[in-house]
Amino acid sequence: MLIGLYNYWVVVVLMMIGFYIVIANGNLIKKIVGLSIFQTSVFIFYISMAKVDGGTAPILAEGIKQYSNPLPHVLILTAIVVGIATTAVGLALAVRIKEAYGSIEEEEIQAKDNLDC
Repeated sequence: MLIGLYNYWVVVVLMMIGFYIVIANGNLIKKIVGLSIFQTSVFIFYISMAKVDGGTAPILAEGIKQYSNPLPHVLILTAIVVGIATTAVGLALAVRIKEAYGSIEEEEIQAKDNLDC
């Protein structure tokens, strides 16, 4: 029974890897990568829940009684595009922070901010 739900195990493992990267690292680029991994696990989870056993494409035909809903897959495509855009904005901000502070390490940035106050 547990082996049949391997996609949910993959979701949990990816989610914990992404969460650990965000928490454990002070490097801004690594944090962005961790958030991207976490986001991917949410996509996999949502697509896994949307699967209908025995369901076919929603095309009217004789003899088909159970259809699969295409809406979750379309929403995930939209979420992927938004995720790529937010990742690009995060990376652009990391570049600007590197130009302004000379580092992308969180502790060094905070130390330079505290010296300015």
